[in-house]
Amino acid sequence: MPRRPAKPKPSKTCVVCGRPFTWRKKWKDVWHEVRYCSERCRRVRTRKEKGDDQPI
Repeated sequence: MPRRPAKPKPSKTCVVCGRPFTWRKKWKDVWHEVRYCSERCRRVRTRKEKGDDQPI
């Protein structure tokens, strides 16, 4: 029996790099809080807020 096509997943735009990213199963309980596409973007954002704008 053939599988049904996957339903489209919700997506958001990263507040740091502006790239779109899609829902992941590990974010199912906190999707409304997710703002960054990766740990790297999350760390860069934290560094900018502290005023330490050193390039990576």
